Amino acid sequence: KGENLAEIMTEILEEGLWREDPKIAVSAPGRVNLIGEHTDYNQGFVLPMAIQMRTVVVGSPREDGIISITTTAEEAEEPKTVQLSVPREGVSLKPGEPCWANYVKGLSTGPLPGFDVVIESNVPIGGGLSSSASLEVAMYTFLQQLSPVTKALVCQKAEHTFAMMPCGIMDQFISAMGKEGHALLIDCRSLETRLVPLTDPDLVVLITNSNVRHTLTGSEYPTRRRQCEEAAKLLGKASLREASMSDLEESRSLLNKEMYRRARHVIGEIERTSRAAEALEAKDYKRFGELMVESHNSLRDDYEVSCPELDELVAAAMEVPGVYGSRMTGGGFGGCTVTLLESGAAEKVLKHIKVCG
Repeated sequence: KGENLAEIMTEILEEGLWREDPKIAVSAPGRVNLIGEHTDYNQGFVLPMAIQMRTVVVGSPREDGIISITTTAEEAEEPKTVQLSVPREGVSLKPGEPCWANYVKGLSTGPLPGFDVVIESNVPIGGGLSSSASLEVAMYTFLQQLSPVTKALVCQKAEHTFAMMPCGIMDQFISAMGKEGHALLIDCRSLETRLVPLTDPDLVVLITNSNVRHTLTGSEYPTRRRQCEEAAKLLGKASLREASMSDLEESRSLLNKEMYRRARHVIGEIERTSRAAEALEAKDYKRFGELMVESHNSLRDDYEVSCPELDELVAAAMEVPGVYGSRMTGGGFGGCTVTLLESGAAEKVLKHIKVCG
């Protein structure tokens, strides 16, 4: 699939999904999180970067009060086209089947005309690269062109209420606010952001897909979030962002072993992410890589969201000279790893991972 808006538009037209040029075409990128996992919904720090893979939404308004949505994703369940009536004022669309359409329904609120859209994406579904946030931000941008209606927060609300996924704000923020050549440090409590340069030509960020598709909705993800909220309450804090390691150790007897490990990961990961941003700005890639590995080990052992395939990919990458660090990225239970390495080591890493796989 094409890697830019023009290429993907051309493919959509060539596939015969439109008889004439669409009036509106928008896109939004996926993301890879360098460090800071399961910290966004605990009001901590995260450090994602937007990637070239993106979701494109093309379409046109229509006058008959009908919303027609088509996806080209082979992984999406049937039907691939859904037609709905424009919701009346004060009435919201209801989530239902097929599940992929719920991301669009959750954004289609307020006074809207009818419209036709086709959705095309080369962000792997279930790969931990935020295909859903990419879709939400692209779709909301499309709707802004139809009827001017804050982007990331609206998209997050749609995921909560329609996709039933209690995600943090990271994915939508980076898809809406990412800048080429930079990672984005997000304070998920204040919503302040800081661009962190990532333009060193001797540096490569490698994303490796385990091909284990993760499914966060209805999985252990909501359980982890609930455990963090309960741990914060027992520590007397509004969120785990307010807690320190000394707070956790002083109140350890109040938490069961599992809850203690979940809190230990989050509190440690918030601190790791802040230090990692400082290391990246100072071009201390060795330190950044060490923090990546610490993050992965914590996600594997304390948060228990890794899987054997992800662990093997990280271990294989770390065996190659020139690799600074590697870790699972995204919510876990499958998906991808992210690796920071010297550009000269990229081919060796790719070959070694293929041999190990």
